[in-house]
Amino acid sequence: MQILISNNSKEPIYEQIYGQIKKQILTNVLVAGQALPSMRQLAKDLDISVITTKRAYEELEKKGFIYSVVGKGSFVSEQNHEMIKERKRKIVEEQLIMAIQNSKEIGIELPELKELLSLLYEEAE
Repeated sequence: MQILISNNSKEPIYEQIYGQIKKQILTNVLVAGQALPSMRQLAKDLDISVITTKRAYEELEKKGFIYSVVGKGSFVSEQNHEMIKERKRKIVEEQLIMAIQNSKEIGIELPELKELLSLLYEEAE
């Protein structure tokens, strides 16, 4: 499992770990049933506090990405990719609604907004 910690990031270390493990699960780099390194081992590998790795694992478990078995460790949970996709779609819709509201407030018309969205979409690839 590959995790890179940035000391320059404003994001807390536990959130960096959470985000990277989550991404690896969602992209099937880590698959259902696969064991994760122990909290102690991950802390040692990343040269960080065990409390930090514990917090990241707790967040992953709370969100259903992993599960823990006492005495055995933490494992990747089975993922319902359709539910995850639907949740992300809802977030995108909410963000687009805010963008539309902001655009209307400053007088950006729909054709200009579509053009801007297309341009930004292409740049993000």
